[in-house]
Amino acid sequence: MNIRGTIDRPLTHDPKKQAPMTPSTSEPAGSATPDFTTTGANDSRQNRTREMQLIPEALARAHMHERLHQAERERRAVRLATARRMQRRAERASMRARRALAMAVMQ
Repeated sequence: MNIRGTIDRPLTHDPKKQAPMTPSTSEPAGSATPDFTTTGANDSRQNRTREMQLIPEALARAHMHERLHQAERERRAVRLATARRMQRRAERASMRARRALAMAVMQ
């Protein structure tokens, strides 16, 4: 069974594989619409389609870029919190050492 495509449901969406546009038989031969090839229109349609197909990739790339920056910020925040915790621990150890030294000197 040979099913032909319609305008709403073409056999293919690739303009190069579609049948070329031909003037209708109902128009007179010398009508106001000249018969010309639409290679420029097909090329621009192809480029637009290619660009539209690349939009999700660009969005995904931007999303991943943002997530990498967010992860780096979170890593920096964790390192800062760890450094502050270690600094407080070192200060407490220093205070214990001073207190122990003062107790030893006073006896």
